Amino acid sequence: MKITHRWLSILEGCILVALGLHILNSAGLLISGTAGAGMILLRLTDLSFGQLFFLLNLPFYILAWYTLGRDFTLRTFASVSLLSILSELMKYYAVLSIHPLLSATLGGLLVGFGLIILFRHNTSLGGLNILSVYLERKFNIHASKTTLIADIFVLIAAITFLDLTHLGLSLIAFVLLSSVVGRYHKPPK
Repeated sequence: MKITHRWLSILEGCILVALGLHILNSAGLLISGTAGAGMILLRLTDLSFGQLFFLLNLPFYILAWYTLGRDFTLRTFASVSLLSILSELMKYYAVLSIHPLLSATLGGLLVGFGLIILFRHNTSLGGLNILSVYLERKFNIHASKTTLIADIFVLIAAITFLDLTHLGLSLIAFVLLSSVVGRYHKPPK
């Protein structure tokens, strides 16, 4: 029963994140971490977001395997794969025209709550999440702090692609995601 609960929760978390990313991407906005890097790289390659997200996460599995364990790494690989597949499926569905401010708000909150669900089931969405969990466990640095610092780097990289309005709205999504993780994430004891 516990295994079924864990995998159902992982599916739910991935669906929330995929929907949040889809809403943000449809409005031309970004989110943090590996997903944000993938959204930026969409403008430079012919690959889809799902493909980029999957590929960008490959190197982080080595860090996860040696520092966070086999089970965490396998669950994370499954979560990243699931999110990549869901992202591929969602690109066939148009998001109704949503005001960019609402897109930033909904997208940031959905991604944040999806990540909380994943963190509570000892998994992540790879990349920055693996680094965040590692730093939290090894050095007691809260995951929201690592996420916020990475968000700043994503915004700096996005300056060449986004206008100030989209950058500002993306920052709102980043802050909301970080706020949700900061308030609801309980580091393991």
